[in-house]
Amino acid sequence: MRIDQAAGKGEQGLDAGGTARPVRWYAHLYVQVLIAIAAGVLVGLFAPSTGEALKPLGDAFIKLVKMIIAPVIFLTVVTGIGGMSELAGVGRVAGKAFAYFITVSTLALAVGLFVANVVQPGTGMNIDPASLDASRVAEYAEKAHESSLVGFLMDIIPATLVAAVADGHILQVLFVAILFGIAMTMIGDKAQPLMTLFDSASHAVFRLVAILMKAAPIGAFGAMAFTIGKYGLGTLVHLAGLVATFYLTSILFVLLVLGAIARATGFSVWRLIVYLRSELLLVLGTSSSEAALPSLIEKMERAGCEKGVVGLVVPTGYSFNLDGTNIYMTLAALFIAQATNVELSLGQQLALLLIAMISSKGAAGVTGAGFITLAATLAIVPSVPVAGMTLILGVDRFMSECRSLTNFVGNAVATVVVSAWEGKLDRTRLDAAMRGRPLPVTEDAEVVIGD
Repeated sequence: MRIDQAAGKGEQGLDAGGTARPVRWYAHLYVQVLIAIAAGVLVGLFAPSTGEALKPLGDAFIKLVKMIIAPVIFLTVVTGIGGMSELAGVGRVAGKAFAYFITVSTLALAVGLFVANVVQPGTGMNIDPASLDASRVAEYAEKAHESSLVGFLMDIIPATLVAAVADGHILQVLFVAILFGIAMTMIGDKAQPLMTLFDSASHAVFRLVAILMKAAPIGAFGAMAFTIGKYGLGTLVHLAGLVATFYLTSILFVLLVLGAIARATGFSVWRLIVYLRSELLLVLGTSSSEAALPSLIEKMERAGCEKGVVGLVVPTGYSFNLDGTNIYMTLAALFIAQATNVELSLGQQLALLLIAMISSKGAAGVTGAGFITLAATLAIVPSVPVAGMTLILGVDRFMSECRSLTNFVGNAVATVVVSAWEGKLDRTRLDAAMRGRPLPVTEDAEVVIGD
């Protein structure tokens, strides 16, 4: 039996003899990442060329995390579903998760549309679409053109059973893991030796995650230094209104909309944010919510969410529950229309919302996915020029960070909500985690990722 100490405030750890000892403030992961982000900003500001040269640090860390994402998802989902007593539970969890995703995602799109109409950040720019250099966004438009609903659905099926894990495609891994978990449930006791093996492997994989997270400050430093060095804070001045509007809208969405959902479920979204502060700072530094996916899975389980629910909701939410991306899509689309003096009727705006509802599904939680999805949406709405995306290309990297943060919090909230709906939420552990208290001792509790 091991004591789960890492889920609290991290004020105490265990020394070699098992005795509780205080942890220095600089030993917390969130403090180290915060310092790294600040250092990256300074390097990018005062030595831009050096900042750009540090890009491999951020890229290397994200590659390290992506290396472990597929095994984490596969083992979590297989052991979670394999531990369910009935197969009906799998479909029930999936149904509730998708009902939540569709409802909240649509609400996020509507919020972006409403704010764009009220604030009108693009009005007065009077940009002539013919003067825009469409070649700058040609790459994104081409990627968007290549994507289709049928192609997206076909892409979920891997070439072979092991190809999904080998290639690291999130939805393919999830698809294979669900089928494998169902098969294990159907054969019952004969699958127990395999379940024991997978359970032991999951402990080893999460220990590997903890090791990789030690490099998080280095990755955040390199990614932030590159972003500021390449794009510079000066680019924000010209489009400060749009960026500020997007950030404020996302913050209000998290605090008010997700906050209301959390309150109705019996927890505080603010306390959840504090609990996930290390992961959120990592997302901020790397501009990618995938960088914190393994940590989110581990922390949601430690906070009392049932493993099977976590395994289904978190990976699926990374493709279908992108609140930040949805707010960005409708807000950015209307900004471009306003900046180029394109008048959109209420009917056209509602059509834009419906198209965005479809095109937003399946966008991966990685840097630049929101921009590609926006291109796919505008390509179907001929009245808004796709070339207008060049207006926001310079600040998209800064908005990508906000998209990723909002997506991340949205998926954390969804996991707790669906767990509560399923009656699979340990509220004692949840309350202890949210308040930074030591978690109750369990048989399989293990120190994995500290704060």
